[in-house]
Amino acid sequence: MNPYEQNIRHYQDELAVEYLPAVKNMAYKMKIRLPSSVDVEDLIAVATEELIKVARRYDPKKNDNFWGYVKQRVQGSMLDYLRSLDIVSRGDRKIIKDIEKETISYYNKYQEEPSNEYLSKKLNLPISKIKKAKLAGDIYNVMPIEEQLNFFEDVNKKVEEEELIEIIKKELANMPKREQMIIQLYYFEELSLKEISEILNITESRISQLHKEVIRKIRENLNG
Repeated sequence: MNPYEQNIRHYQDELAVEYLPAVKNMAYKMKIRLPSSVDVEDLIAVATEELIKVARRYDPKKNDNFWGYVKQRVQGSMLDYLRSLDIVSRGDRKIIKDIEKETISYYNKYQEEPSNEYLSKKLNLPISKIKKAKLAGDIYNVMPIEEQLNFFEDVNKKVEEEELIEIIKKELANMPKREQMIIQLYYFEELSLKEISEILNITESRISQLHKEVIRKIRENLNG
């Protein structure tokens, strides 16, 4: 490696070290929205590895905003890691939707979430499957909204992200302001349920139910 290449490598490595705290912060912020079974250290390891890879490819002559260059790639690497856990199968997705539907109905009636035992009897499924599906649902909730809506499974229906966002905004416009605010804060501001709860002054449990109900409504409308 010649002196010029050494200087470039040194600069790239310095960038990785400089932005490591910001990348760790991204991992911790994502962890807040995930179940306890997901280890934040695993997220940090994946994110750090991607940070180093991206830094080694970074050319300031082509892009003078390193954080803008790296942020989306690092976040994508953590989402890919969560997908690699293979915890959300097609079967799980159906159970997740059934659980969400029953939970919303139960909550609206009793103002509390149903127990796993109740869901097990209602859906005629073993408790182990209920727990697994709920865990998968918690992980799936941090995925991009378009992925949650299952809108890209049929390639013939695929639309550009910008178009999908417009469709979602149109659907949200027909919903109460509180539901609109939850989606805005959760997906676009990336706040946790606790943070949203403090802003809207309602319980985290209610925020969770409203969030799931909004996603279900949008999914149903998109699927026609």
